[in-house]
Amino acid sequence: MEINDLVQPSAPALAPADLAALTARVRGPVLLPGDDGYDAERSGFQLAGRHRPAVIVGARCAEDVVAAVRFARDQGLPVAVQATGHGLSAATEGGLLISTRRMAGVRVDAAAAAARVEAGAAWGQVVEAAAPYGLAPLNGSSPGVGVISYTLGGGVGVLARTYGFAADLVRSVDLVPADARLRRVTADTDPELFRALLGGGHGLGVVTAMEFGLVPVARLYGGQLVFGGEQLDEVLAAYLRWTETVPDELTSSLALIAYPDLPQLPEPLRGRYLAQIRIAYTGSAEEGERLVAPLRAVGPRVSDDLREMPYAESHTIHRDPSDPHAYDGDNALLSGLDAAALRRVAALTGPAAPDMCVVQLNHLGGAMATGGGTMAGGGTTAGTVGHRDARYALRVLSPLATAAEDGSGSDGSDAALAAVRALHAEALAAVAPWRLGRSVNFLFGPHGDRPDAAEVARSVHDTDTHHRLTGLKARHDPANLFRFHPAAATAEAALPA
Repeated sequence: MEINDLVQPSAPALAPADLAALTARVRGPVLLPGDDGYDAERSGFQLAGRHRPAVIVGARCAEDVVAAVRFARDQGLPVAVQATGHGLSAATEGGLLISTRRMAGVRVDAAAAAARVEAGAAWGQVVEAAAPYGLAPLNGSSPGVGVISYTLGGGVGVLARTYGFAADLVRSVDLVPADARLRRVTADTDPELFRALLGGGHGLGVVTAMEFGLVPVARLYGGQLVFGGEQLDEVLAAYLRWTETVPDELTSSLALIAYPDLPQLPEPLRGRYLAQIRIAYTGSAEEGERLVAPLRAVGPRVSDDLREMPYAESHTIHRDPSDPHAYDGDNALLSGLDAAALRRVAALTGPAAPDMCVVQLNHLGGAMATGGGTMAGGGTTAGTVGHRDARYALRVLSPLATAAEDGSGSDGSDAALAAVRALHAEALAAVAPWRLGRSVNFLFGPHGDRPDAAEVARSVHDTDTHHRLTGLKARHDPANLFRFHPAAATAEAALPA
Protein backbone atom coordinates (compact mmCIF):
# COMPACT_ATOMS: atom_id res chain seq x y z
CA MET A 1 0.00 0.00 0.00
CA GLU A 2 1.21 3.52 -0.80
CA ILE A 3 1.04 6.47 1.54
CA ASN A 4 -1.42 8.27 -0.70
CA ASP A 5 -3.77 5.30 -0.60
CA LEU A 6 -4.53 6.24 2.97
CA VAL A 7 -7.72 8.09 3.81
CA GLN A 8 -6.97 10.65 6.49
CA PRO A 9 -8.87 9.81 9.67
CA SER A 10 -11.15 12.35 11.25
CA ALA A 11 -9.24 14.67 13.55
CA PRO A 12 -9.62 13.84 17.23
CA ALA A 13 -11.23 16.43 19.46
CA LEU A 14 -8.64 18.79 20.91
CA ALA A 15 -8.99 19.51 24.62
CA PRO A 16 -8.83 23.20 25.56
CA ALA A 17 -6.22 22.43 28.21
CA ASP A 18 -3.96 20.76 25.63
CA LEU A 19 -4.31 23.70 23.26
CA ALA A 20 -3.55 26.11 26.08
CA ALA A 21 -0.41 24.14 26.92
CA LEU A 22 0.69 24.24 23.28
CA THR A 23 0.08 27.98 23.13
CA ALA A 24 2.21 28.47 26.24
CA ARG A 25 5.09 26.45 24.77
CA VAL A 26 5.44 28.28 21.43
CA ARG A 27 6.42 31.83 20.58
CA GLY A 28 4.31 32.02 17.43
CA PRO A 29 0.50 32.08 17.14
CA VAL A 30 -1.71 29.03 17.55
CA LEU A 31 -4.81 29.38 15.37
CA LEU A 32 -8.06 27.42 15.15
CA PRO A 33 -10.78 27.54 12.48
CA GLY A 34 -12.72 30.78 12.91
CA ASP A 35 -9.84 32.65 14.55
CA ASP A 36 -8.68 35.95 13.10
CA GLY A 37 -5.74 35.17 10.85
CA TYR A 38 -6.59 31.49 10.34
CA ASP A 39 -7.52 31.87 6.66
CA ALA A 40 -4.52 34.07 5.87
CA GLU A 41 -2.15 31.65 7.62
CA ARG A 42 -3.40 28.55 5.83
CA SER A 43 -3.23 30.23 2.43
CA GLY A 44 -0.17 30.32 0.20
CA PHE A 45 0.69 31.01 -3.41
CA GLN A 46 -1.19 27.93 -4.63
CA LEU A 47 -4.90 28.53 -4.04
CA ALA A 48 -6.17 25.16 -5.27
CA GLY A 49 -6.94 22.69 -2.50
CA ARG A 50 -5.82 24.88 0.39
CA HIS A 51 -5.07 23.38 3.79
CA ARG A 52 -7.98 23.18 6.25
CA PRO A 53 -6.25 22.13 9.45
CA ALA A 54 -7.73 21.65 12.92
CA VAL A 55 -4.90 23.79 14.31
CA ILE A 56 -2.12 25.97 12.89
CA VAL A 57 1.17 26.74 14.60
CA GLY A 58 2.84 29.82 13.15
CA ALA A 59 6.39 28.84 14.08
CA ARG A 60 8.92 31.55 14.91
CA CYS A 61 11.84 29.26 15.76
CA ALA A 62 12.98 25.64 15.70
CA GLU A 63 11.73 25.13 19.24
CA ASP A 64 8.21 26.03 18.07
CA VAL A 65 8.48 23.31 15.41
CA VAL A 66 9.62 20.79 18.02
CA ALA A 67 6.66 21.66 20.24
CA ALA A 68 4.22 21.48 17.31
CA VAL A 69 5.47 18.06 16.15
CA ARG A 70 5.38 16.71 19.71
CA PHE A 71 1.81 18.00 20.15
CA ALA A 72 0.70 16.48 16.84
CA ARG A 73 2.31 13.14 17.70
CA ASP A 74 0.67 13.04 21.12
CA GLN A 75 -2.73 14.06 19.73
CA GLY A 76 -2.63 11.71 16.73
CA LEU A 77 -2.70 14.58 14.24
CA PRO A 78 -0.95 14.32 10.87
CA VAL A 79 1.39 17.21 10.10
CA ALA A 80 1.61 19.46 7.05
CA VAL A 81 4.22 22.18 6.54
CA GLN A 82 3.95 25.38 4.51
CA ALA A 83 6.29 28.28 3.83
CA THR A 84 5.29 30.09 0.62
CA GLY A 85 2.81 27.46 -0.55
CA HIS A 86 3.98 27.19 -4.16
CA GLY A 87 4.37 23.42 -4.04
CA LEU A 88 1.16 22.39 -2.28
CA SER A 89 0.19 18.99 -3.63
CA ALA A 90 -1.82 17.38 -0.82
CA ALA A 91 -3.84 19.43 1.65
CA THR A 92 -4.52 18.52 5.25
CA GLU A 93 -8.10 18.17 6.40
CA GLY A 94 -8.19 18.37 10.16
CA GLY A 95 -4.49 17.87 10.84
CA LEU A 96 -1.88 20.28 12.18
CA LEU A 97 -0.30 22.82 9.85
CA ILE A 98 3.12 24.25 10.72
CA SER A 99 3.49 27.59 8.98
CA THR A 100 7.18 28.52 8.72
CA ARG A 101 6.84 31.88 6.99
CA ARG A 102 8.07 33.74 10.12
CA MET A 103 11.33 31.76 10.10
CA ALA A 104 12.87 33.75 7.28
CA GLY A 105 16.45 34.32 8.42
CA VAL A 106 19.28 34.23 5.84
CA ARG A 107 22.98 34.40 6.70
CA VAL A 108 25.82 34.37 4.15
CA ASP A 109 29.35 33.28 5.05
CA ALA A 110 31.35 34.68 2.15
CA ALA A 111 34.61 33.09 3.27
CA ALA A 112 33.01 29.64 3.24
CA ALA A 113 30.95 30.43 0.11
CA ALA A 114 27.86 29.22 1.96
CA ALA A 115 24.45 30.36 3.13
CA ARG A 116 22.38 29.24 6.08
CA VAL A 117 18.65 29.81 5.72
CA GLU A 118 15.68 29.21 7.97
CA ALA A 119 12.62 27.24 6.94
CA GLY A 120 10.53 30.13 5.63
CA ALA A 121 13.15 31.91 3.53
CA ALA A 122 12.49 32.56 -0.16
CA TRP A 123 15.07 32.49 -2.93
CA GLY A 124 14.94 36.21 -3.59
CA GLN A 125 16.29 36.84 -0.10
CA VAL A 126 19.25 34.53 -0.67
CA VAL A 127 20.10 36.03 -4.06
CA GLU A 128 20.04 39.52 -2.54
CA ALA A 129 22.18 38.50 0.45
CA ALA A 130 24.79 36.69 -1.66
CA ALA A 131 25.13 39.26 -4.47
CA PRO A 132 27.41 41.75 -2.66
CA TYR A 133 30.04 39.01 -2.36
CA GLY A 134 29.92 38.00 -6.03
CA LEU A 135 28.17 34.76 -5.07
CA ALA A 136 24.90 33.14 -6.10
CA PRO A 137 22.72 30.28 -4.88
CA LEU A 138 21.28 27.59 -7.14
CA ASN A 139 17.89 29.29 -7.01
CA GLY A 140 14.86 28.74 -9.17
CA SER A 141 13.33 31.13 -11.65
CA SER A 142 10.94 32.81 -9.19
CA PRO A 143 12.28 34.88 -6.27
CA GLY A 144 9.14 34.16 -4.22
CA VAL A 145 9.55 30.37 -4.08
CA GLY A 146 10.61 28.92 -0.73
CA VAL A 147 14.14 27.55 -0.46
CA ILE A 148 13.49 24.42 1.59
CA SER A 149 10.79 22.51 -0.27
CA TYR A 150 12.35 23.42 -3.63
CA THR A 151 15.70 22.00 -2.50
CA LEU A 152 14.25 18.87 -0.90
CA GLY A 153 12.73 18.08 -4.29
CA GLY A 154 16.06 18.56 -6.06
CA GLY A 155 15.75 22.07 -7.43
CA VAL A 156 16.17 22.80 -11.16
CA GLY A 157 17.36 26.37 -11.30
CA VAL A 158 18.75 29.15 -13.43
CA LEU A 159 22.29 27.70 -13.28
CA ALA A 160 21.31 24.03 -13.28
CA ARG A 161 23.32 22.76 -16.26
CA THR A 162 26.43 24.51 -14.97
CA TYR A 163 26.30 23.62 -11.26
CA GLY A 164 23.68 20.89 -10.88
CA PHE A 165 20.61 20.61 -8.68
CA ALA A 166 20.20 22.85 -5.65
CA ALA A 167 20.24 19.70 -3.52
CA ASP A 168 23.77 18.93 -4.73
CA LEU A 169 25.28 21.83 -2.76
CA VAL A 170 23.54 21.19 0.57
CA ARG A 171 25.95 20.81 3.50
CA SER A 172 23.61 20.30 6.44
CA VAL A 173 19.92 20.03 7.27
CA ASP A 174 18.35 20.83 10.63
CA LEU A 175 15.46 18.38 10.94
CA VAL A 176 12.65 17.67 13.38
CA PRO A 177 11.51 14.11 12.57
CA ALA A 178 8.56 12.26 14.08
CA ASP A 179 10.33 11.78 17.44
CA ALA A 180 10.19 15.59 17.88
CA ARG A 181 13.93 15.89 18.55
CA LEU A 182 15.84 18.54 16.62
CA ARG A 183 18.95 17.16 14.95
CA ARG A 184 21.53 18.36 12.46
CA VAL A 185 21.88 15.91 9.59
CA THR A 186 25.03 15.88 7.46
CA ALA A 187 26.85 13.47 5.18
CA ASP A 188 28.99 12.53 8.20
CA THR A 189 26.40 12.29 10.98
CA ASP A 190 23.81 10.24 9.08
CA PRO A 191 24.76 9.72 5.42
CA GLU A 192 21.72 7.59 4.56
CA LEU A 193 19.19 10.08 5.93
CA PHE A 194 21.15 13.02 4.51
CA ARG A 195 21.06 11.63 0.99
CA ALA A 196 17.41 10.68 1.35
CA LEU A 197 16.50 14.25 2.29
CA LEU A 198 18.14 15.65 -0.85
CA GLY A 199 15.68 14.68 -3.53
CA GLY A 200 13.36 12.52 -1.42
CA GLY A 201 13.11 14.56 1.76
CA HIS A 202 9.44 15.41 1.80
CA GLY A 203 7.71 13.26 4.38
CA LEU A 204 10.73 12.57 6.62
CA GLY A 205 10.23 15.47 9.03
CA VAL A 206 10.18 19.25 9.25
CA VAL A 207 13.30 21.08 8.09
CA THR A 208 13.93 24.12 10.27
CA ALA A 209 17.15 25.31 8.59
CA MET A 210 19.58 24.35 5.86
CA GLU A 211 23.14 25.23 4.92
CA PHE A 212 24.31 25.03 1.32
CA GLY A 213 27.14 26.17 -0.90
CA LEU A 214 27.12 29.25 -3.09
CA VAL A 215 28.77 29.55 -6.49
CA PRO A 216 31.01 32.34 -7.87
CA VAL A 217 28.53 33.94 -10.25
CA ALA A 218 28.02 37.72 -10.17
CA ARG A 219 26.60 38.28 -13.66
CA LEU A 220 24.94 36.51 -16.57
CA TYR A 221 24.22 36.88 -20.24
CA GLY A 222 20.53 36.11 -20.42
CA GLY A 223 16.94 37.03 -21.13
CA GLN A 224 14.32 35.94 -23.64
CA LEU A 225 13.89 35.45 -27.35
CA VAL A 226 10.16 35.57 -28.11
CA PHE A 227 8.69 34.33 -31.39
CA GLY A 228 5.15 34.49 -32.72
CA GLY A 229 3.06 31.35 -33.04
CA GLU A 230 3.21 31.53 -36.83
CA GLN A 231 6.90 30.51 -36.53
CA LEU A 232 6.21 27.69 -34.12
CA ASP A 233 7.33 24.72 -36.22
CA GLU A 234 10.64 26.36 -37.06
CA VAL A 235 11.22 27.42 -33.44
CA LEU A 236 10.57 23.94 -32.01
CA ALA A 237 12.89 22.23 -34.47
CA ALA A 238 15.59 24.86 -34.09
CA TYR A 239 15.49 24.75 -30.29
CA LEU A 240 15.85 20.96 -30.14
CA ARG A 241 18.78 21.06 -32.59
CA TRP A 242 20.38 23.90 -30.65
CA THR A 243 20.24 22.09 -27.30
CA GLU A 244 22.40 19.35 -28.82
CA THR A 245 25.23 21.85 -29.37
CA VAL A 246 25.38 24.23 -26.39
CA PRO A 247 27.93 24.00 -23.54
CA ASP A 248 27.08 23.17 -19.93
CA GLU A 249 27.51 26.84 -19.04
CA LEU A 250 24.22 27.57 -20.81
CA THR A 251 20.89 26.68 -19.17
CA SER A 252 17.67 27.27 -21.11
CA SER A 253 14.00 26.50 -21.44
CA LEU A 254 11.28 26.90 -24.04
CA ALA A 255 7.79 28.06 -23.04
CA LEU A 256 4.63 27.96 -25.17
CA ILE A 257 1.83 30.23 -23.97
CA ALA A 258 -1.49 31.14 -25.59
CA TYR A 259 -2.24 34.44 -23.87
CA PRO A 260 -5.92 35.36 -23.42
CA ASP A 261 -7.21 38.54 -25.00
CA LEU A 262 -7.49 40.52 -21.77
CA PRO A 263 -7.08 44.30 -21.41
CA GLN A 264 -4.78 43.97 -18.39
CA LEU A 265 -2.14 42.18 -20.47
CA PRO A 266 0.51 44.20 -22.34
CA GLU A 267 -0.36 44.78 -25.98
CA PRO A 268 2.48 42.58 -27.37
CA LEU A 269 1.09 39.59 -25.45
CA ARG A 270 -2.66 40.12 -25.62
CA GLY A 271 -4.44 37.35 -27.48
CA ARG A 272 -1.21 35.95 -28.96
CA TYR A 273 0.34 32.50 -29.02
CA LEU A 274 4.03 32.90 -28.30
CA ALA A 275 7.14 30.75 -28.01
CA GLN A 276 9.59 32.10 -25.44
CA ILE A 277 13.17 30.84 -25.22
CA ARG A 278 14.69 31.69 -21.81
CA ILE A 279 18.49 31.75 -21.60
CA ALA A 280 21.06 31.99 -18.79
CA TYR A 281 24.71 31.78 -19.80
CA THR A 282 27.58 32.21 -17.36
CA GLY A 283 30.14 32.95 -20.08
CA SER A 284 30.86 36.27 -21.74
CA ALA A 285 28.23 38.32 -23.54
CA GLU A 286 30.30 38.09 -26.72
CA GLU A 287 30.29 34.29 -26.65
CA GLY A 288 26.62 34.33 -25.67
CA GLU A 289 25.81 36.32 -28.79
CA ARG A 290 27.60 33.74 -30.90
CA LEU A 291 25.81 30.84 -29.20
CA VAL A 292 22.29 32.25 -29.74
CA ALA A 293 22.85 33.15 -33.38
CA PRO A 294 21.19 29.93 -34.67
CA LEU A 295 18.04 30.82 -32.72
CA ARG A 296 17.93 34.37 -33.99
CA ALA A 297 18.32 32.99 -37.50
CA VAL A 298 14.82 31.44 -37.22
CA GLY A 299 13.39 34.84 -38.09
CA PRO A 300 11.93 38.05 -36.64
CA ARG A 301 11.24 38.14 -32.92
CA VAL A 302 8.33 39.66 -31.06
CA SER A 303 10.96 40.69 -28.52
CA ASP A 304 14.63 40.04 -27.87
CA ASP A 305 16.09 41.28 -24.58
CA LEU A 306 19.20 39.11 -24.28
CA ARG A 307 21.77 41.16 -22.40
CA GLU A 308 24.48 41.27 -19.77
CA MET A 309 22.85 41.46 -16.34
CA PRO A 310 23.82 41.25 -12.67
CA TYR A 311 22.84 37.89 -11.21
CA ALA A 312 20.45 39.72 -8.89
CA GLU A 313 18.28 40.31 -11.99
CA SER A 314 18.13 36.62 -12.94
CA HIS A 315 14.44 36.50 -12.01
CA THR A 316 13.70 38.72 -15.02
CA ILE A 317 14.63 35.89 -17.38
CA HIS A 318 11.48 33.85 -16.75
CA ARG A 319 9.19 36.54 -15.30
CA ASP A 320 7.10 34.07 -13.35
CA PRO A 321 3.78 35.36 -11.99
CA SER A 322 3.91 36.79 -8.49
CA ASP A 323 0.21 36.86 -7.58
CA PRO A 324 -1.30 33.82 -5.81
CA HIS A 325 -3.69 31.78 -7.95
CA ALA A 326 -5.08 28.28 -8.43
CA TYR A 327 -3.34 25.98 -10.89
CA ASP A 328 -2.66 22.35 -11.66
CA GLY A 329 0.18 20.77 -13.58
CA ASP A 330 2.01 17.57 -14.42
CA ASN A 331 5.34 16.78 -16.04
CA ALA A 332 7.53 14.18 -17.70
CA LEU A 333 11.28 13.69 -17.50
CA LEU A 334 12.52 12.59 -20.92
CA SER A 335 15.51 10.70 -22.28
CA GLY A 336 15.14 12.54 -25.58
CA LEU A 337 12.58 14.22 -27.81
CA ASP A 338 11.87 14.89 -31.46
CA ALA A 339 10.24 17.84 -33.16
CA ALA A 340 7.19 15.87 -34.33
CA ALA A 341 6.27 14.89 -30.77
CA LEU A 342 6.81 18.44 -29.54
CA ARG A 343 4.58 19.75 -32.32
CA ARG A 344 1.90 17.30 -31.16
CA VAL A 345 2.16 18.67 -27.61
CA ALA A 346 1.84 22.20 -28.98
CA ALA A 347 -1.21 21.30 -31.04
CA LEU A 348 -2.97 19.82 -28.00
CA THR A 349 -2.15 22.69 -25.65
CA GLY A 350 -2.16 25.72 -27.95
CA PRO A 351 -4.87 28.27 -28.78
CA ALA A 352 -7.37 25.58 -29.80
CA ALA A 353 -7.10 23.72 -26.46
CA PRO A 354 -10.28 23.63 -24.32
CA ASP A 355 -8.30 25.00 -21.34
CA MET A 356 -5.41 27.44 -21.20
CA CYS A 357 -2.06 25.67 -20.91
CA VAL A 358 1.45 26.88 -20.18
CA VAL A 359 3.99 24.43 -21.59
CA GLN A 360 7.64 24.54 -20.61
CA LEU A 361 10.48 22.38 -21.88
CA ASN A 362 13.64 22.55 -19.76
CA HIS A 363 16.96 21.49 -21.25
CA LEU A 364 18.62 19.28 -18.61
CA GLY A 365 21.93 17.40 -18.58
CA GLY A 366 25.28 18.95 -17.83
CA ALA A 367 26.08 18.99 -14.11
CA MET A 368 22.61 17.64 -13.29
CA ALA A 369 23.54 14.34 -14.91
CA THR A 370 26.83 13.92 -13.10
CA GLY A 371 25.64 14.39 -9.52
CA GLY A 372 26.92 16.66 -6.80
CA GLY A 373 30.41 17.50 -5.73
CA THR A 374 32.52 15.67 -3.19
CA MET A 375 32.28 16.45 0.52
CA ALA A 376 35.35 16.97 2.67
CA GLY A 377 34.97 13.44 4.05
CA GLY A 378 34.92 11.95 0.55
CA GLY A 379 31.20 11.29 0.26
CA THR A 380 29.03 12.50 -2.57
CA THR A 381 26.23 15.00 -2.08
CA ALA A 382 24.27 13.57 -4.99
CA GLY A 383 21.35 12.59 -2.77
CA THR A 384 18.32 10.84 -4.21
CA VAL A 385 17.27 13.21 -7.00
CA GLY A 386 15.47 10.98 -9.47
CA HIS A 387 16.19 10.34 -13.15
CA ARG A 388 19.41 12.33 -13.41
CA ASP A 389 19.95 10.95 -16.90
CA ALA A 390 16.94 12.89 -18.25
CA ARG A 391 17.78 15.26 -21.09
CA TYR A 392 14.56 17.29 -20.93
CA ALA A 393 11.74 18.08 -18.51
CA LEU A 394 8.37 18.77 -20.13
CA ARG A 395 5.73 20.35 -17.92
CA VAL A 396 2.17 21.39 -18.59
CA LEU A 397 0.30 23.77 -16.27
CA SER A 398 -3.19 25.25 -16.39
CA PRO A 399 -4.84 27.93 -14.25
CA LEU A 400 -7.99 26.83 -12.47
CA ALA A 401 -11.19 28.80 -12.07
CA THR A 402 -11.80 30.74 -8.88
CA ALA A 403 -14.58 28.32 -7.94
CA ALA A 404 -11.98 25.60 -7.45
CA GLU A 405 -9.69 27.63 -5.23
CA ASP A 406 -11.17 26.73 -1.87
CA GLY A 407 -10.92 23.01 -2.49
CA SER A 408 -14.63 22.63 -1.77
CA GLY A 409 -14.98 19.68 -4.10
CA SER A 410 -18.08 20.98 -5.85
CA ASP A 411 -19.22 19.07 -8.90
CA GLY A 412 -18.27 21.97 -11.15
CA SER A 413 -14.74 22.40 -9.79
CA ASP A 414 -14.14 18.64 -9.74
CA ALA A 415 -15.22 18.37 -13.36
CA ALA A 416 -13.01 21.30 -14.37
CA LEU A 417 -10.00 19.78 -12.63
CA ALA A 418 -10.67 16.40 -14.21
CA ALA A 419 -10.86 18.01 -17.66
CA VAL A 420 -7.55 19.85 -17.14
CA ARG A 421 -5.82 16.68 -15.97
CA ALA A 422 -7.18 14.71 -18.92
CA LEU A 423 -5.79 17.37 -21.27
CA HIS A 424 -2.40 17.26 -19.56
CA ALA A 425 -2.35 13.46 -19.72
CA GLU A 426 -3.10 13.53 -23.45
CA ALA A 427 -0.32 16.06 -24.07
CA LEU A 428 2.23 14.09 -22.05
CA ALA A 429 1.22 10.88 -23.82
CA ALA A 430 2.75 12.37 -26.95
CA VAL A 431 6.20 12.00 -25.38
CA ALA A 432 5.63 8.54 -23.87
CA PRO A 433 8.45 6.85 -25.86
CA TRP A 434 11.03 8.95 -24.00
CA ARG A 435 9.39 9.16 -20.57
CA LEU A 436 11.57 8.21 -17.59
CA GLY A 437 9.40 9.51 -14.76
CA ARG A 438 8.41 12.78 -13.06
CA SER A 439 10.06 15.64 -11.19
CA VAL A 440 8.44 16.28 -7.83
CA ASN A 441 9.33 19.98 -8.16
CA PHE A 442 7.04 20.27 -11.19
CA LEU A 443 3.96 18.58 -9.74
CA PHE A 444 1.50 21.41 -9.24
CA GLY A 445 -1.84 21.13 -7.48
CA PRO A 446 -3.49 18.61 -5.14
CA HIS A 447 -2.00 15.47 -6.64
CA GLY A 448 -2.14 13.60 -3.36
CA ASP A 449 -5.84 12.85 -3.84
CA ARG A 450 -5.78 11.84 -7.51
CA PRO A 451 -6.74 8.24 -8.35
CA ASP A 452 -3.25 7.41 -9.60
CA ALA A 453 -1.44 9.05 -6.66
CA ALA A 454 0.53 5.88 -5.93
CA GLU A 455 1.85 5.77 -9.49
CA VAL A 456 2.73 9.46 -9.29
CA ALA A 457 4.73 8.81 -6.12
CA ARG A 458 6.59 5.87 -7.65
CA SER A 459 7.41 7.79 -10.84
CA VAL A 460 9.60 10.33 -9.04
CA HIS A 461 12.40 7.80 -8.42
CA ASP A 462 13.60 4.54 -9.88
CA THR A 463 12.30 1.38 -8.20
CA ASP A 464 15.35 0.74 -6.00
CA THR A 465 15.47 4.31 -4.70
CA HIS A 466 11.73 4.28 -4.05
CA HIS A 467 12.10 1.11 -1.99
CA ARG A 468 15.01 2.58 -0.01
CA LEU A 469 12.97 5.69 0.77
CA THR A 470 10.07 3.47 1.79
CA GLY A 471 12.30 1.74 4.31
CA LEU A 472 13.61 5.03 5.69
CA LYS A 473 10.08 6.36 6.01
CA ALA A 474 9.06 3.28 8.02
CA ARG A 475 12.00 3.76 10.38
CA HIS A 476 11.82 7.51 10.85
CA ASP A 477 8.04 8.02 10.71
CA PRO A 478 6.33 4.70 11.54
CA ALA A 479 3.06 6.44 12.47
CA ASN A 480 2.98 8.26 9.11
CA LEU A 481 2.86 11.68 10.72
CA PHE A 482 4.20 13.50 7.63
CA ARG A 483 1.97 12.32 4.83
CA PHE A 484 1.07 15.33 2.71
CA HIS A 485 3.21 14.91 -0.37
CA PRO A 486 2.76 12.81 -3.52
CA ALA A 487 6.35 11.55 -3.41
CA ALA A 488 6.31 10.56 0.26
CA ALA A 489 7.32 6.95 0.80
CA THR A 490 5.23 4.38 2.60
CA ALA A 491 5.32 3.67 6.29
CA GLU A 492 4.03 0.16 5.86
CA ALA A 493 4.64 -0.83 9.46
CA ALA A 494 2.12 1.76 10.58
CA LEU A 495 -0.60 1.00 8.06
CA PRO A 496 -3.81 -0.51 9.38
CA ALA A 497 -4.51 -4.13 8.54
